[in-house]
Amino acid sequence: MVTATASPVATPSPEFRPGLEGVVAAETKLSHVDGLKGELIIAGYTVEEIAPKAAFEEATYLLWHGTRANSQQLAQFTQELAQLRALPAATLDLLAAVAKERKPTMDALRIAAGTLDLNLDANDQELVTKALLARVPTIVAAYWQLHNGGSPVAPRSDLGHAANYLYMLSGKEADAAAVRGLETYLNTISDHGLNASTFAARVIIATQSDMASALVGAIGALKGPLHGGAPGPALEMVFEIGTPEAAEPYLRAKLERGERLMGFGHRVYKVRDPRAEVLGKAADAMFAEGERRQLYELAKLVEKKSLALLQEYKPGRNLQTNVEFYTALLLHGLGLDTELFTPTFAIGRTAGWIAHCREQLATGRIIRPQSVYVGPRYGRWAPTQP
Repeated sequence: MVTATASPVATPSPEFRPGLEGVVAAETKLSHVDGLKGELIIAGYTVEEIAPKAAFEEATYLLWHGTRANSQQLAQFTQELAQLRALPAATLDLLAAVAKERKPTMDALRIAAGTLDLNLDANDQELVTKALLARVPTIVAAYWQLHNGGSPVAPRSDLGHAANYLYMLSGKEADAAAVRGLETYLNTISDHGLNASTFAARVIIATQSDMASALVGAIGALKGPLHGGAPGPALEMVFEIGTPEAAEPYLRAKLERGERLMGFGHRVYKVRDPRAEVLGKAADAMFAEGERRQLYELAKLVEKKSLALLQEYKPGRNLQTNVEFYTALLLHGLGLDTELFTPTFAIGRTAGWIAHCREQLATGRIIRPQSVYVGPRYGRWAPTQP
C-alpha cells in the first residue's frame, strides 16, 4: 500500500509596494494627514488651529506628552529647554573645522548632531531628548556665524525657542511679529505623518539605539532633495518674475519647456496643502506694508497665475499650492538666507522626530519589513579555475 504524501503548501509571495506606497507601518497619536480633504491634524488639533496660536514649546509638549501643559508645566518645560542650549566644546570645535571646509549648513548639522549628547547622562533619556531639541538651533546658528567669518552668538535663556534662534543668527533680538511668524512656521512643520525622515528615525530607534543616532538618521533623510523640499527655488521664481506683468509670460514659458513650477503639487495632498494656507496668512501679517507688501502681493499673483496655468497645461492633475511656496516667502521675511531654509525646517521637525521615537520605543517592536528576491539562482559552487 502506497501512502500518499501531501504536497508542500506554497507560501504566497508578499506583495511588493515600491516606496512602501500604501503600507501602514505604525499607529500614531501624533499627526494625521488626509490628502483628499487637505487636512493635517497635529496631536488632536488642526494645523490651522494650533500653528498660529501655540508657542513652539506648547506644541512640543503636546506632541511629547499627549496633553496640553498647564502654566506651571509649560514654564518648567520652557526653562529646562533654555538651560540646555549651550553646545559641548567638542561640538563647537567640530563646527569650526567643518566651516573651514565650506560645507553646506545641512551637512554641518548632520555632522554635528551626533555629538549633542557628549556631556549628558545617556541613561537620562528625558534629559537627552530635551537637549537634542534645544541644541539643534544652536548648531545651525553657530555654524552660520562661523561659515560667514564670525563667531557663534551664545544662546540666551531668557528667550523662547524661536526668539533665541533668531537672536543667535543675527545677534539682535527679533520683534514680536517675527517671533510669532517663526513659531507659526515651526509649529506648522513640526510633524507630518510617516514621512521619510520620521520613518528613518523610527526604524533606528526601534533597534533600541540612542536618540542622537535617530536624529542623525532623520537629518540625513531630510537632507535629500526629494524630501527636504525646495522652498528656495520657489522664492527665486517670484524674484525672477519681478513684476506682475511678467508673471504669465514667464510661467507659460516654463511650462512650454516642460519645467516644473516650484511650490506647486504634492505627493499626498490632492487639494491645497493646509500648511500653505497657514503660512500664507502668517506671511500676510508679516508683509504688512511698503516694499515688503509689494513682494507679498506679487507672490499672491504668481500663485494665482500658476494655478490657472497648471490647470490649462496639466488638466486633471489638480496641482495645488504646497508648503514650499509660502515657506520661502515667510522665511525670507525673517531675514533668513535660502541655505538656512532646510536647516530651519529641521529645527521644527526635530520635535516630531523625537515624539515619534518616544512612541516607537513604547511599542518595544523592531521594524523589519520583507523584501522580494528577484536575482538569479545558480547551481553548484564550483572551484575557481586557475
